[in-house]
Amino acid sequence: MSEIHIKHMVCPRCIKTVREEVERTGLQIDSIKLGEVVLTSKPDDSQFQTLSKNLQKQGFEIISDNRSNLINRIKTEIINVVHYGLEIPSQMNFSSFLAERFGLNYSNLSSLFSSIEGMTIEKYFILQKIEKVKELIVYNELTFSEIAYQLGYSSSQHLSTQFKKTTGLSPSRFKKIRGIRSTIDKVEDHDIHYTHDHDRHNN
Repeated sequence: MSEIHIKHMVCPRCIKTVREEVERTGLQIDSIKLGEVVLTSKPDDSQFQTLSKNLQKQGFEIISDNRSNLINRIKTEIINVVHYGLEIPSQMNFSSFLAERFGLNYSNLSSLFSSIEGMTIEKYFILQKIEKVKELIVYNELTFSEIAYQLGYSSSQHLSTQFKKTTGLSPSRFKKIRGIRSTIDKVEDHDIHYTHDHDRHNN
């Protein structure tokens, strides 16, 4: 078995695209999930370089160093929790959940994440939640109270306060103008003003 960790692999469509590129290279997949492909055997240098080049053309990047791999896995866990319904046990807070998930002290995870990403894990988590709020507002199927409950806010007022602090707009104002959402793998602190940052994986 051989594990390959891949950056920007954040949605079901990404999994489909990566699977196609891996199979086009002639490699056999044992399992595949967000951020990770497990091959049945280790690729040779030629296969690895070809796969890396083809994935880059599709907007992905193979991660080779351990620190970047860990950061990518933290991001993937946050995306799974916020966007794809991965449940955190009721007796756990988010920091304990991550610490248990990776078998590392949370303060160490937090320091590493901040040093490389230039923001805290908590900030990245909030930015992902705000992107999910935007998505749910645009869908126009839930009330603000229902969105707040779904994303773990204590109240719609708490959601509104955090949303306005992050974006500069109230949720109701955003709903009126239907602001542009960032793709979830590109969320950064400067993305809060709705830049056109869509890519082929999230259209």
